[in-house]
Amino acid sequence: MSSHRRLADLRASELPGRLSDRSTLVLPLGAIEQHGPHLPYSTDLLVAQSAAEATVEQCGDDHDLWLLPALAYTKSNEHAWDTGTFWLSATTMLSVLDDIGRCAAQTGAERLAILNGHGGNTSLLGMACRELRLKYGLKTFLLHPMVPPDHGGASTGGELGMGIHAGIDETSMVMHLRPDLVDLTLAERHVPEGLAQNKHVRFGGSVSFGWLSNDFGPSGVIGDPTGSNAALGKRLFDSCVGSLCEAFGEIERFDFGR
Repeated sequence: MSSHRRLADLRASELPGRLSDRSTLVLPLGAIEQHGPHLPYSTDLLVAQSAAEATVEQCGDDHDLWLLPALAYTKSNEHAWDTGTFWLSATTMLSVLDDIGRCAAQTGAERLAILNGHGGNTSLLGMACRELRLKYGLKTFLLHPMVPPDHGGASTGGELGMGIHAGIDETSMVMHLRPDLVDLTLAERHVPEGLAQNKHVRFGGSVSFGWLSNDFGPSGVIGDPTGSNAALGKRLFDSCVGSLCEAFGEIERFDFGR
């Protein structure tokens, strides 16, 4: 994307005239964590940053969006068993978000939108949004390129609704964005079929549970990436950018029901 809506590329003399209470700051959050043998550690960062850049490029002028630099290291300790995973504790991450929120509130922007590419962050980010609202008066929002299936998002029938990590959709999107980083010959299906039979205790069910990604197999994959392809990834990515632009239109108008 062009640099004219990257906040970090502004000069200090420009900031007061460019940001206002109409502006929304967009903070992409990724992760550096294992994604099975076929995807890179940077998968979540790549998807979140790419989606944020494409969205701000497409509708930033319409909705006065300003892109912040992405946060790469987040709460990924469900993958801590893999030595290439870099993760922050919940306490550290909440502190980092508090510091970012404090600075965001001083820019003149009224809204901070977190675009989260890693499902393991989702619960913590919901808490952080409320804390930042209370402490700094910001209107805070949590968005995803794709809502994780364990938080109510869709997953393919072939994955029995259990495709939450390194499955077909995520793999396809990386094949579209960075095909050079994907080795599909190493992709294997690992779907927790027994869990899918449950009515309540399952991903996206009414009863949540603590889990680690290697609870479901040694590769850390939870899904079926074997049918992934770049064409599907492009459709998913384009749809996600369109949906995010719609969401930012509502965020721009949002005023607690008034």
